[in-house]
Amino acid sequence: MTTLSHDSNVGRITDNTVDRPGERAPLVLNMNTFGEVTATVCRVNEAGKAPFAWYVAFAAALGLLSVLGACITYLIFTGVGVWGLNNPVMWAYDITNFVFWVGIGHAGTLISAILFLFRQKWRTGINRFAEAMTIFAVICAGTFPGIHVGRVWFAYWLFPIPNQMEMWPQFRSPLLWDVFAVSTYFTVSLLFWYTGMVPDLATLRDRAKGKVQQLAYGMFALGWRGSNRHWHRYERAYLLLAALSTPLVLSVHSVVSFDFATSQLPGWHTTIFPPYFVAGAIFSGFAMVVTLAVPAREMFGLKDLITLRHLDNMNKVILVTGCMVGYAYSMEFFIAWYSGAMYEKFAFINRAFGQYWWAYWIMVSCNVITPQLFWFKKIRTSIPIMFVLSLFVNVGMWFERFVIIVTSLANDFLPSSWDKFTPTWVDIGTMVGAFGLFFTLFLLFCRFLPMIAMAEVKAVMPQADPHGAGAGKHGHH
Repeated sequence: MTTLSHDSNVGRITDNTVDRPGERAPLVLNMNTFGEVTATVCRVNEAGKAPFAWYVAFAAALGLLSVLGACITYLIFTGVGVWGLNNPVMWAYDITNFVFWVGIGHAGTLISAILFLFRQKWRTGINRFAEAMTIFAVICAGTFPGIHVGRVWFAYWLFPIPNQMEMWPQFRSPLLWDVFAVSTYFTVSLLFWYTGMVPDLATLRDRAKGKVQQLAYGMFALGWRGSNRHWHRYERAYLLLAALSTPLVLSVHSVVSFDFATSQLPGWHTTIFPPYFVAGAIFSGFAMVVTLAVPAREMFGLKDLITLRHLDNMNKVILVTGCMVGYAYSMEFFIAWYSGAMYEKFAFINRAFGQYWWAYWIMVSCNVITPQLFWFKKIRTSIPIMFVLSLFVNVGMWFERFVIIVTSLANDFLPSSWDKFTPTWVDIGTMVGAFGLFFTLFLLFCRFLPMIAMAEVKAVMPQADPHGAGAGKHGHH
């Protein structure tokens, strides 16, 4: 039920919960004019000082980023022997982190492009920083293939350019498809994010007090004047980029899954991987959006623009994709048994009860059991609980990638070649440091760029439709 109650202290409307059948909770609260939306969003960027919590978070993120720098420097000067890799397990934390970060990047483009094409208005409050999250997650993902080749100074061998050894990449290898898929995804996502931001950058340019801010925002606003012609061109370009991004959401993680699915290794050699990886990517991506949205709306006072209705809808997506992931886990066991393949059957029994049993059960607890709590509306609309559950989902999805990669490699066909992978401090430092890179970029974005798409939020307010002045009462938001 939608309960909009008045806060007796300040006469503000607080959003107690979300929807009732036939009636929708508003997407924007306590905003009677477009100017209030502009002021609320721009206040974050125009303030002389950020909130104290921002400085604390930024210091912590920079600390973790320096750990990443130290670990990568040590790795380059010493060699990949500093990782815990051994003969059967030649892929471990490096590729686990790569797949994890590419997955995190999926929700941003899904929220922006697919929900935009389906005309879902609830995307407007969250799409901007979901898109930013995509860009930063793909940057984090891109560091891992670069460093896992060992001799980093030969990384250009990965690219299809003639070199002095005439050593061309193997075009039939899914590892090369990865290079193209991820770089295409990054480029289109960056263009999509930037294009959507142009009108808002022009707003910041026009409101800027200092010369430096005016010049910086003005340069990136590309001379935007908000004329009819500008809006027409902008909307056409935005629609085309959304249409281009949509197949990429499905293709990128499918191609990443081919790294495994095209091999002969038990536990990898399976056709379920592409849809299962895509569902898992959307699952972890939405969990990360919730993880970021909850503190951001608190820290920057954006509760009226990122409402409980937005968070509730995202939790529903987490529930749906969590069920898909759970179904995929059970299907893997069923097919291993049904196929009658001895190695396949062993691979899955070994996952659940072998030397990495603890990782498997962390994965199942976080990815299958945790999201089921979102069936309850009280939990879906409780800020502290959803924040904790979203963290669990991200932990579970990291362990899913670890379980898929390491258990299949550690125990393959011949017991004589088995070995156990144990991470070193460099493995752990690099993984933790990647979060430092991600949060450093994200916090800088929050401070200096418009976190919420002002132009799009205004379009879903009842004031934007002069013929539907009473739309707020009847739920036509």
